[in-house]
This record gives sequence, structure tokens and C-alpha cells, in this order.
Amino acid sequence: MADNLTQELKNALLERAGEALRHWPVPAQQPQFLKYRENAVFRIVLADGRPAALRLHRAGYHDEAALQSELAWMTALKRGGLAVPASIPAADGRSLVPLAGNALFAAQHADVVSWVEGMPLGQTGTPLAQSPGKQTELFFRIGQAMATMHDLADAWQQPPGFHRPAWDVDGLVGGRPLWGRFWECPGLSPQESEALAALRVRLRQALDSHAPRLDYGLIHADLVRENVFITNSGVAFIDFDDCGHGYRLFDIATALLKNRREPVYPTIERALIAGYRSRRDLSDETLAALPLFLTLRSLTYIGWLAQRPDTPDAAGRLSRYLKESLQLADALQIDA
Repeated sequence: MADNLTQELKNALLERAGEALRHWPVPAQQPQFLKYRENAVFRIVLADGRPAALRLHRAGYHDEAALQSELAWMTALKRGGLAVPASIPAADGRSLVPLAGNALFAAQHADVVSWVEGMPLGQTGTPLAQSPGKQTELFFRIGQAMATMHDLADAWQQPPGFHRPAWDVDGLVGGRPLWGRFWECPGLSPQESEALAALRVRLRQALDSHAPRLDYGLIHADLVRENVFITNSGVAFIDFDDCGHGYRLFDIATALLKNRREPVYPTIERALIAGYRSRRDLSDETLAALPLFLTLRSLTYIGWLAQRPDTPDAAGRLSRYLKESLQLADALQIDA
């Protein structure tokens, strides 16, 4: 996040943002620095006074085709009535602008998307602030919006060249998972690494057995609290940076995983599922695989750390992620 950065890096990023903004018809301004994770994100003001978000994409994370595909799907969802950001073209009509590498930054891409007014549902690691009744209402709405997103995805004709990562069997528990080889994460003891490697084999067998019966298509893939906004009219989804093809249960598991310690978690889970079922089919047979997907989702965070060992508090995060993953695996009665 922005608070962890040196002032020197913040200044360099602001200068880079100014370089990117020269491609959009916006008034002269100092972008407001919001966060720096996969992307550097800034709040800007358009010529008509509306706020928008400028994103400087992490070099090498997604190629141009994948970034164009993300923007195309987001914009299609917005046109379909879902509360999400949409692409705002540059002055020459491009949705994505390349920025040449320099002494501080590798070559990367920039885009501008519409602003979503609202507040995040919460922050990971901090108890939800809403009353139990309000949490029930919100998670019902999240389930509804998620189902609508999946419906719109199925009805949408993907443009030529559309390409996004696949959160499929290989993407989750293959030899090269999308978010990294979790069983080889720096900081694991040899015994822990061996346990996760054995767990991966067992989870792959379980996923292989469920996969033919599971709903599969485009998913958001990162509906954590910070990416679900509470708005005046309901809920909105932001940050489609990890969207791709995957099992729809992965979206459900992601929205639930970090809420498992909430006192009313069973109510939260029921509300989300009820909201989803109010708009889209979700069978009991499919839901039987939810504990498996909670485990798979938990392991992705260890994989994420495996590729980013310099993450602040990496050791503490790894300890928490490992404990959670093994607890979830134990509940599956899979020998870890």
C-alpha cells in the first residue's frame, strides 16, 4: 500500500502518472496517490469534473492482450448494468497506453477507468464494522451481484483475441499455479514444504473428481473485502486485475474465506448463497465442493507470497496462511 513506500518512490510514481495523463484529455492536476500493489492507482479528475482512476500496470504481470481483455469485460459488465468500473479512452481512442521504460521503471501500460463511489466492505484482518443484520443484507446483495456477473459473462460474446488467465485445475494445483508454487514458498520449513506438496496432490485428485460437474466461465477471482464497495444503491465490484476463466465456486470461496472468523459467519455464508440462488442456479451438489475451494483459495495466498518474498511482514503472513490452509485441509479429511 502507499503508506509503505518511500517519499522518493511516491514522487517517482507521481511523475510517471503525469507522463501517462498526457495521453488523456484531462485538466492539469496532481493525481492523488491511492495504492501500490500489483498496480499503482491514482484518483484523477476528468475534464467534466468527474473523478476517475488512473492505473499504472505492474510491468510483466499481464501482457497487452490480457489487459485489453480485462478492460473489454469490465466495460461489457458496466453496459450490462453491473456496478463496476469501465474503460475511459485516451484522446486517440485507445483504452490502453504503453509507457516506455526509463531509468526507474520498466516498460508498462496505463489506463483510466471510471470511478466507483462508495466504501470498501472492510479490510482483511479487521472485524467487519457493520451490524449482523447489515452484514446479512450486504452478503445477500454480494451473492446477487456475483450471480448477475456470471450471467452477463455467459451471455457476452468475447471479442477476437480475448485472453485471460485460467483458474482451472492447472492454474490452482498444477506444476505452475497462477499465483506461484505454494509448496516452495520461501520461509517454509522442509517439513512444511513436504506437507504442502503432498496436499497439492490430494487436492488435485479431489478437484479432478469435481471439475466435470462444476460451473466454469469468466470470474472476477479476487472478490475480497477491499474489492467489494458499499454504494448508495447496493454493492459494486472493483479491481478486475486477476479476472479470468475459472470455476464460479472460486468467486464464492474468495468472497467468504477472509470472513470465516466473523462471529456470524454461518449467517454470512447462507446470505451470500441465498443471494446467488435468487438469480442463478447453484445446486447442493455443487456447494458440496465449497470447502475444497476455500482450501484452494487459501493456498493461493501462500503462492502469492512465494513470488513476492520481500512483501512486508512476509513471515507473519506465511504463518497465518499456512495455519489456515492446513486447518481447512484437515476439515476436508485430506491428509496434509
